[in-house]
Amino acid sequence: MKIAKIYKAALMSGILLLASCAHEEQPKESWLDFSVPNKTELDKWIGVNFLDPYNINVYYIWNQNLVDNNRYLYPPKGDKVQPAMEVVKKIWIDSYSTIGGADFVKKIAPREFVLVGGINLNTNGTVTLGLAEAGQKVTLFQVDNLNKKNRANVTQFIHTIQHEYVHILNQTKPFDEQAWAKLTPTGYTTSWYTAAIATSRNLGFITSYARLSIYEDFAETAATILTSSKAEYDAILASVTDATAKANIKAKEALVVKYYRDAFNIDFYALRDEAQKNTDFVINN
Repeated sequence: MKIAKIYKAALMSGILLLASCAHEEQPKESWLDFSVPNKTELDKWIGVNFLDPYNINVYYIWNQNLVDNNRYLYPPKGDKVQPAMEVVKKIWIDSYSTIGGADFVKKIAPREFVLVGGINLNTNGTVTLGLAEAGQKVTLFQVDNLNKKNRANVTQFIHTIQHEYVHILNQTKPFDEQAWAKLTPTGYTTSWYTAAIATSRNLGFITSYARLSIYEDFAETAATILTSSKAEYDAILASVTDATAKANIKAKEALVVKYYRDAFNIDFYALRDEAQKNTDFVINN
């Protein structure tokens, strides 16, 4: 009987509570803002050159959910965004579209670019120039420091994009990892940043960062060739004094060329030449 009384009391309380709520003043409109912000001229330019043709969005307004909040990072200056993305469009997208076909980047590309104004400094003293995440998002750092008239500066910037895009291509179609791993199996190290580039090249690696893993090695080899003229790349090879190391770098180059041909029907050297032509255009215009 006691349980029945408690239940009855609870039921009556619930009825009273509902009646009370029914008489309270209800909100007449939502506090959420569903309005669409006005597009700036920069937003329209991004839409015409990236979002509409390639389904690639460019985030330059700060969003803490898109970056590592444990780092001291900040958004790019407004007047630096379009020049940076013009470099990306001309040297990366246009080169692949010309050699790989008009739909190549439309089919295989990151769907988001996140732009950061300054450097991304690591605890070991190295600097992260770019990040590719799950083949969908690429973060580019040091956008504020890009100087389109400085070839070395443009080359470093576009090297980051070429490198990260190679990772995306590898996620689509893997390269011959077994063949690659046999070339310089003992040279990989997590302490790659302690070695001078000349030392790394005389161990069979195109850059010191290439020594981190076979995946970074492949991406660095491809990106270095794509951001160098034939003469510049020949000079790199000429600087390698160890015959075995030079042979291994050439063997890696051959695997890159074969990968692009077999996986995507792309002439890698034609792609290199197109990228160099477009780099010249960026610097001279």
